[in-house]
Parts: sequence; C-alpha cells; structure tokens
Amino acid sequence: MSAFAGFGIFLLVLLGLFILRTPVGVALAMVAVAGVAAFVSPGALSQLASLSFSISSSFIIVVVPLFIFMGEILAATRIGGDLFRATELWMRRIPGALAVGTIWACAIFGSVCGSSPVTATTIGAMAIPQMLKRGYDKSLALGATAAGGTLGILIPPSIPMIVYGVITDTSIGHLFIAGIFPGILLASLLSATAIFTAVRRPEMAPPITERPTWPERWKALGAVIPVLLLSFMVIGAIYTGVATPTEAGAIGAAGALLIAWATSQLSRSIVMRSLDRTIRTTAMFLLLLTGGFFSSFMLSRLGIPQATSDALLSLPVPPWAIMVIINLVLLVLGMFMDPGSIIVIVIPIFLKAVQNLGYDPVWFGIIVTIQSEIAAITPPVGFNLFVLKSVTPGANMRIIARGSLIFVIPMLVCIAILTAFPEIVMFLPRLLLGLK
Repeated sequence: MSAFAGFGIFLLVLLGLFILRTPVGVALAMVAVAGVAAFVSPGALSQLASLSFSISSSFIIVVVPLFIFMGEILAATRIGGDLFRATELWMRRIPGALAVGTIWACAIFGSVCGSSPVTATTIGAMAIPQMLKRGYDKSLALGATAAGGTLGILIPPSIPMIVYGVITDTSIGHLFIAGIFPGILLASLLSATAIFTAVRRPEMAPPITERPTWPERWKALGAVIPVLLLSFMVIGAIYTGVATPTEAGAIGAAGALLIAWATSQLSRSIVMRSLDRTIRTTAMFLLLLTGGFFSSFMLSRLGIPQATSDALLSLPVPPWAIMVIINLVLLVLGMFMDPGSIIVIVIPIFLKAVQNLGYDPVWFGIIVTIQSEIAAITPPVGFNLFVLKSVTPGANMRIIARGSLIFVIPMLVCIAILTAFPEIVMFLPRLLLGLK
C-alpha cells in the first residue's frame, strides 16, 4: 500500500469516528492502534505503550496544569474588568476606542493566560455589555472580543505552543519568547482594523464624548501593573535562564494566587473551581497529546511525512509559494477542526517539508499558532464563537461570525508579514536565548 493511500484510509476512518462524536484523542488512538496492527506489525504495538508512558511522565508536561491554573485563578477575579477599564480610559480619543481597548485588554490578559476562550470570556464579560450600552454595533462588539481573545494563545504563555513544542520536539521557551513581537504586531493590526471600521462606518462605533481625568487614568492603570509584573516574571525567568518553562509555570501559578489574595478576591470556592477546571482541561490535553503521538508514530512508519515533503519540494515553485499552499490547507482545516487536533494530526506531516525549505521550526510554530487563532473565530466550529454566544444573552451566531470574519484579514496579513520578514519572529530568541 502506498503512503498516500494509507493516509487516505486514516483520514476517512478518523472522519467517521468524528461524525460518531468520538472524542478526538480517543479517535486518534483507536485509528493509530488499528493502523499499526494492520499496516506495520502487531509487535509494534508495544512501542505505543512505551510512547504513552514517556509522554505522561515527561517533566515538561507539568507546565500545562500550572499555566491553566494561573489563567483560571485570574479569570475568576475582577482583573479582566479592570484591564478593560484601564485600556478603554487610555484609548478613549481613538475611533472605536472600546473595541480597541477590548483588543489590548485581551492582549495584556493573554500574557498571563494561555487559553483563547478563557481570555475572550474574561474580557468579554465586561467589554461586550459596555460596548452595547454605548451604541456599538453588536457584530463589531462581539467580533472584536472574539478576535482579541485569540491573542491569549499567541502572547506567551500559550497552551497550543506547548502542544506544538511537545509534538515537534521544539523548545517551548524559544516558542514563548518568539511569540512576543508577533503578538504585539497582531494586536496592532486588529486594532487598526477596528479603527478603520469605526472611521468608515461611525454608526457602528459611536464616539465617546466624556473625557476621563488624569487621576482616573492613573488609578485605572494600577490594575494593569500586577498582571504585567506577573507576565514579566514568568517570561523573564525563562529567557534569563533562572527557570525552565515548567518552573516558570509554578512561578506564574503562585503569582496568580498572590494577586488574587492581595486584591481580597481569593476564596476557597475560587480555588476549588479553578482546580476542577484545571484537572479537566489537563486530562483532555493529555488524552489529545497521547492520541496525537500515536497517530504520528503510525504515519511516520507509513512514510507519510517524507512522502509529503518530497511531493511539496518537487513542485516547480519558490519556497514562499509552498508556504502559501500549506497555510491554505491549515486555513481550510481550521474551519472544521479544533486547533489542538490540527497541531497533533497535520503539523507532523508538514514539519519535515517546512524544515527542508529552510524555515525554522520555531518560526513555523508561530505561524501555526496564528492559524490556530483563525480557526478559533471561523465558522462552523470556531471555539470563541460558541463561547461568546453562551455568555452573551441574545447573541446570534450569524452576527458573531460576521463580526469575527472581518478580523481574519489582519491575521492573514500578519502571516504574510512574518513570512516575508521571519526575523520578526526569530529576533528575540536569537538575541536573548542564543538561538541560531
């Protein structure tokens, strides 16, 4: 059987299991076990058991519950609302100030939360009612929040980056540092889109006539300082070499508890609820990761990555054109698959071709993360769309999707800029971490 024929069978069976609503991690593991037994050898199944143990016992995996817990603790406090208040006051003179403030509040909160839905929910709980109260068009209010929420997985820490790093054996510390400049760039592009919309159609974002006083601005800014300090501690500990990413996760979790306690918002119920959500999310993460490693093992034994690399490299086009093809594939898949599934199923197939084209795995990790952001706001399965629908009374999915799709354009522009100028991604890792 040819490599691509085996891959076709793999996708068809996997799709059938998805239709039957089998959990992604379970479906991946089932297909991989059956594929190894049928197309490799029954004796190779023992290697899957060893692989499962090595994954679950890996020290780097400990970073996942730590960062999830950090984000959950902070999401349970008033910090999200305080961040929106601060950014909105400082940006009030800008057209579309509330939408722009929402995006930058998400960016700041994203620096201490590695989850896109949590970021969108936390900031949106305060931002969306305020925008609607001020007469903002519902599609712009919901779209800006959904798009801004995606910054939670580009600006470190980031759960998808951890998945990518583990799957591809890429340094998570390098990925975190590499995401800083692209995160700022994307936040700026999203803000520019909101400003352009407000200027072009003022009725969608009525200007706010009241002007805040400087004491109000400085007082509101105080809410941002603890979050920024925590972010600097986590990222700074990694790039200075004081701590590994896992140890930095412990610093972040302890810092989140300290912030919640210092602001008199820490309670037993918050801790227990955060722990419960952390355990559930971590369990799903490990199941997905194990299934992804199983499928990667099977596909590599069938020669799928090498065959894909050879097919792409044989095309009579320049490297950037092949990257366009890969990005188009990821864009289409993102409409029908969640980001975690895309990373564990598709990325191991494309990675070899990307490396053979001369691109760095760290750079590709940032591109994949932005594609994951696009997947989070594109129908029919965009996570952030469903999250905002569930937390916004009377929100229509069509309106949310329409508002979110406007912000796909700056995300694609960001990918194009990073492809044309990869040094934007690689500059900080090379400067701070000595990456070649």
